[in-house]
Amino acid sequence: MTDVPDLDDTDRALLRLLAEDAGLSASVLGQRVGLSQPAAWRRVQRLERAGVLAGRRLDLDLAKLGFGVTVFLGVKLGTKGRVSLADFERAVSAIPEVQTVEHVLGLYDYRLRVAARDIADFERVLRRRIMTLPGVANVDANVLLSEERLPGPI
Repeated sequence: MTDVPDLDDTDRALLRLLAEDAGLSASVLGQRVGLSQPAAWRRVQRLERAGVLAGRRLDLDLAKLGFGVTVFLGVKLGTKGRVSLADFERAVSAIPEVQTVEHVLGLYDYRLRVAARDIADFERVLRRRIMTLPGVANVDANVLLSEERLPGPI
């Protein structure tokens, strides 16, 4: 079992702020939670050392970059004995349009998030790249209509 660090209300407040905007400075974080800049910085450093903050990421607006379609794919592998999961993961991760690869339990073996310029571009990616991956037996697609990001349980 993973060790869960002791988090107080201030730690949770810092995490909520960083989840909204990972680029906030220690000064701004401190002002918002009632700490000095050095105290806020020390807490963020402690959360990073504990592995609670595993990194910071940039949220890109894919539509403004020309990728107007997002599709979630459920992928079922057919020949698990002949193709290793690692081989599939390595091959699918090399496709630039694939944003996430999730190994899941249920009807499908993997869930992929794919960004494409439009439906024709998605069809090209599906036919030429995804359907030709080792071991792919069945693919189910769901086109994203809208997305609302909700804060996690902190």
